[in-house]
Amino acid sequence: MKYVTNIADLREIASRRVPRAFFDYVCAGSYEQQTLHANVEDLQRVVLRQRVLVDMTGRDLGTTILGEERPLPFALAPVAMIGLVHGNGEILAARAANAAGIPFTLSTMSICSIEDIAEATGKPFWFQLYVMRDRDFIRELIARAYKADCSALVLTVDLQMLGQRHRDVKNGLSVPPEIRMHNVLDMATKPRWIWGVLNGRRRNFGNLAGHVKGMENVKSLAEWTATQFDQALSWKDIEWVKSLWPRKLILKGILDVEDARLAVGSGADAIVVSNHGGRQLDGAASSISALPHIVDAVGSQIEVMFDGGVRTGMDLVRALSLGARSCLIGRSFAWGLGAGGEAGVTKAIDILRKELDVTMALCGVTSVRKLSREVIVRGP
Repeated sequence: MKYVTNIADLREIASRRVPRAFFDYVCAGSYEQQTLHANVEDLQRVVLRQRVLVDMTGRDLGTTILGEERPLPFALAPVAMIGLVHGNGEILAARAANAAGIPFTLSTMSICSIEDIAEATGKPFWFQLYVMRDRDFIRELIARAYKADCSALVLTVDLQMLGQRHRDVKNGLSVPPEIRMHNVLDMATKPRWIWGVLNGRRRNFGNLAGHVKGMENVKSLAEWTATQFDQALSWKDIEWVKSLWPRKLILKGILDVEDARLAVGSGADAIVVSNHGGRQLDGAASSISALPHIVDAVGSQIEVMFDGGVRTGMDLVRALSLGARSCLIGRSFAWGLGAGGEAGVTKAIDILRKELDVTMALCGVTSVRKLSREVIVRGP
């Protein structure tokens, strides 16, 4: 990690160490990937205001997230199957997040289970939930998250059906990996990855195995999603989840002002402005272009978080200046995990922290809490 200077370096290393099927799963978007690319490109179009001769001593990168003081204004987003990006990936990422004092979010579709993370870390974390047709299982999953001392439930609302990700189909993505000659040859060239995964706690969907009927015979994430994800999901179900969950509730996947207003009425504690990293509706607005409109509409009534395309500390400044209280980091930390396990995630967090610090200083801002649209010369 000595010569790694940015997130792009971590991505490059991960591309060599992680089998193609799982690397592509992290990287790819749906269909033509227009929204995936727009997330990054629109962030880069936000022009920052450079200031000079401002006393920059005593800078403060901390903020409040869901009522808790945090040293950095971002959390690790839920990323499915990162236990197959690196053995015990969810545990390693959670440890790195804990060391940095930021939240880690465990995906429903993780390899390590809720109980694995709780046992390995002994600290609270966030749990991301998909509401499935089997409501008894969802009730059980919520109870398990509560028992594990999860401090927040991140309810993903933009995946009632799966947008096709062409690379996953072509790679035969499955858990365990589908036996195809090109997959086998690719994995054979990555002994470090093989060793890590073989020595990991699990190699299946830890939250589902033994709990969801028939899950033991399901290989494909898409196959399971098609049969279990509930296309009838509605705002009434948000009320039902809230009745079962007494702690903080975050709705992830809000991209429209009207939906943001409905989220306020649902009683959620926070929303995440997100298009699922460009992995669902291709052609949807970039997250950063939707953010200021949602902040203007509901930012005084509910905590607004941001997700989508963050690759640099400059991106963090852009989103925070446009009204987000905090950001979720997905691919950036997943590449760090693939590049170097826990040390790689720590490196990704440190890169973003340092870039955030320098960018704030050069914009003449001494505190994350003081970031505002005055920092923006031109918006998305």
